[in-house]
Amino acid sequence: MTRPRMLMILTENGTTSGGNDLPTLVRWARCAEDAGFDAVMASEHVVLGPDAGANGIMGNPRAYALPGNQDPFTPWPNSIVLLSAIASVTEALRLVAGAILAPLRHPLLLARELGTLDLVSEGRLVVQPTVSWSRDEYAALSVPFDRRGRILDEQLDVLRRCWGPSPVSFQGEFFQFDDVYFEPKAYRPDGPRLWFGGQRLHASVLRRLVEYGHGFHPLGAPSDEDLQTLRTGLAASGRSPDELELIGGVRAVFPDDRSCADLGQAMSAIPAQVEQGYTTFCLKPSQFIDDGARIGAFCAEVMRRVDSI
Repeated sequence: MTRPRMLMILTENGTTSGGNDLPTLVRWARCAEDAGFDAVMASEHVVLGPDAGANGIMGNPRAYALPGNQDPFTPWPNSIVLLSAIASVTEALRLVAGAILAPLRHPLLLARELGTLDLVSEGRLVVQPTVSWSRDEYAALSVPFDRRGRILDEQLDVLRRCWGPSPVSFQGEFFQFDDVYFEPKAYRPDGPRLWFGGQRLHASVLRRLVEYGHGFHPLGAPSDEDLQTLRTGLAASGRSPDELELIGGVRAVFPDDRSCADLGQAMSAIPAQVEQGYTTFCLKPSQFIDDGARIGAFCAEVMRRVDSI
């Protein structure tokens, strides 16, 4: 069995880190690297509106923030800036900019931000571009919510062009420019690694994975049928399914709305996922500890359990 790679989720840890204490999250990342974690991840929102909690706020604040279940006061720092700070204090840790809300940025600005962080970190950046779910957020930034998928597709095309030779031109429905010189580029000739995911493997996600993807990071557990559809789509395009990193997670079960989950029980979900081909596993510290001072010992315990799998 391949040794699982562990990824620490840094955002959504308000019950343990205080939420707004970003220097603490930077220190957590260093603890994760020292313990042997493979990666850290920060997700983002620009703003939240009333639709953030439209389905009712989660009972246990340690649970994952999902569409419609979160307090609009939930802190979401800029993930690119936060990961830049982490890059400066780590050496090998991968930096996952999860849930980058690409349609809320111009693609040239996004390429500049991502390319710079990728160069600073010497190729450790992983990006998960997504369209997200909040109509209120799109309205606040004057971006058409119902066209966000088509916007993302143009942006991915622009990003690919930016990683190639200058000058760069593009004529699309949403973005148009001629003969711009994009320098410097990214660490690799084809740019940062790209993950795609979502609540289900619909046709647009599959197409982006096949054309651009280096990893599949679903929200929740995809069905066996979805995984087979993914393998078939990759094979049809001439790509080996082995090229694609599969990202899974632990299964935290809370005994009540006030308590943390049991780490051992949650990590027991890993071996079955490894058998399915998953190699990287997300874990959010606040689901298992309330005392941030214990983060170093917690990371060591996670890796001890990994070594025993």
